[in-house]
Amino acid sequence: MKLTNEFTSKKVLVLGLAKSGVAAAELLHKLGAFVTVNDAKPFEESPDAQALLSKGITVICGRHPEDLLDEGFELVVKNPGIPYHNPIVADAVKRKIPVWTEVELAYRISEAPLIGITGSNGKTTTTTLLFHMLNQGGLKPLIAGNIGTVACKVAEEASSDQIIVTELSSFQLMGTEAFKPKISIWTNLYEAHLDYHGSFDEYGEAKFAVTQHQDASDLFIYNQDQEEVAKFAKRTKAKLMPFSTKGRTEEGISADEEFVYLHGEEYVSRKQIALPGEHNLENVLSAIAAATTLDCPKETILHVLSSFTGVKHRTQFVRDWNQRKFYNDSKATNTLATKSAIAAFEDPVILLAGGLDRGHSFEELRPHMNRVKALISFGETSGRLKEFAESCGVSQTFMVHDVKEAVHLAAEISVPEDIVLLSPACASWDQYPNFELRGDDFITAVFNLKD
Repeated sequence: MKLTNEFTSKKVLVLGLAKSGVAAAELLHKLGAFVTVNDAKPFEESPDAQALLSKGITVICGRHPEDLLDEGFELVVKNPGIPYHNPIVADAVKRKIPVWTEVELAYRISEAPLIGITGSNGKTTTTTLLFHMLNQGGLKPLIAGNIGTVACKVAEEASSDQIIVTELSSFQLMGTEAFKPKISIWTNLYEAHLDYHGSFDEYGEAKFAVTQHQDASDLFIYNQDQEEVAKFAKRTKAKLMPFSTKGRTEEGISADEEFVYLHGEEYVSRKQIALPGEHNLENVLSAIAAATTLDCPKETILHVLSSFTGVKHRTQFVRDWNQRKFYNDSKATNTLATKSAIAAFEDPVILLAGGLDRGHSFEELRPHMNRVKALISFGETSGRLKEFAESCGVSQTFMVHDVKEAVHLAAEISVPEDIVLLSPACASWDQYPNFELRGDDFITAVFNLKD
């Protein structure tokens, strides 16, 4: 960790606990800041708050006092999920108090260079794939960010001969001020999280923070096929490395139906890539681009490409049961992700979908529903999904209570060579605290199927 006096005796408010808030509060306390933590959960129900208090950190729990900022705070570090229309956050912005997420802290203290990876879809797969390449190539990477490990905690322990591969959401990036990764990757940009950002333009600007402060000594790897991302690329001062899945290009990295090309030269046959689906090709190209830039051995990259089959809950192969293949894509919480998952398969798909009803349309799925032989829906959107599938000509549609029932019904109605795909197209919060638990239920049910 870099030694810094930047936070010594500075009054800092950490808004919201969870993993990122706890890590930020502990780090700032070590760096000599006067830290106050504010969280809505009552103190007696929060072991984290109790632990922080025992370390000498001021804790205000169970409420968010409207006059909290009158205490003279010089910095607010907020949980990424807290929106900017939150009264305290809005008040901080009005008072011109900097509002950060812990990612900014990670950058400011890290001795190790950072790789920042963002995008509407594919962040986790790209992050994990690149991590495996660098790890097997002996480059001592660490993994952090939205993937589950708090970035500032990883940065605190990283040394200068390591590199931190960091998955970054728009929520995290919006709370950065000077964040400057050595390599940044922007996989794609689609409409998402507009309830948080307010507009597609603001969402794009938040993503742009991944490269905004880079300079000519840094590298920006970006999706050349998307006009919106390409427009943002014109604004960065970093060196550019475009990727394209639309055919061979002379610059950057590209792919056609047969090969991946690096600077126009054949690099690897697509038949050697184990990760399924056209949508994953963006992730593969991004990871190769970053790994080759860091001089990761080609044989290592090719080995990982031939063995890496995906990330848990993201088109994850679970089991071959009686010649039916079961895939867990619980992370697909929107129609775009589900569309990509369906398109990854050529065999008939039995689609398991449903969840929290936000009132959004499923029309984006329509062009691909001809691949779906049956729909089994669950959760709040069960009825709407059934009606939609029938309007697409899907002849077999069923409604069940939950994922476990869906798995057992899928086993009953499927035949050899069918694909059983959990790809909900909806958030999980009507029945599950998160998509991971939904996916775990699916995995358990699949392995409980009897031959």
